[in-house]
Amino acid sequence: LNIKQAPGGIATNIEQAVEVAEKIGYPVLVRPSFVLGGRAMVIVYNEEFLRKYMTDAVEASEERPVLIDRFLEDATELDVDCISDGETSVIGAIMEHVELAGIHSGDSISVYPSINLTDRIKRIIAEYTRKLAKSLHVIGLINIQFIVADDEVYVIEVNPRSSRTVPYISKVTGIPIVDLAT
Repeated sequence: LNIKQAPGGIATNIEQAVEVAEKIGYPVLVRPSFVLGGRAMVIVYNEEFLRKYMTDAVEASEERPVLIDRFLEDATELDVDCISDGETSVIGAIMEHVELAGIHSGDSISVYPSINLTDRIKRIIAEYTRKLAKSLHVIGLINIQFIVADDEVYVIEVNPRSSRTVPYISKVTGIPIVDLAT
């Protein structure tokens, strides 16, 4: 879909983690793939700390890989809630996180409407949201997390489901997003 994503990889042991980090460059965001809510997620700036993290913080294995992504510093994270019927997608909200990227979305504060996004970035986010919803054949709610770094938009994660932001966005906008989705 020609949507940028920070380079990354997965590791099931220390040596693989070091190899991935060296390939994509530090700093890296490291997180277990098997936990929710950002638990055990860290930003790592060097090999020494990566080795310590892999040794002490996680139990990595084939069944429990660790995700390693290039960490985009000084970036803004966004949450987008959208409803799609498989063809038409309507964006309920683009929410801007107050904290810089790197704080898990469940631990961050977001504002609506966004306060720092240019109209160009909002148009790109809307375009990417519609592309993702259509290509994933979403019928119902979808939540997408993006990052804006150096005036470029990157996708972090796509959740073909409702997110915790839907109820309050419905209240703030007056649009009954859940009712419309169901």
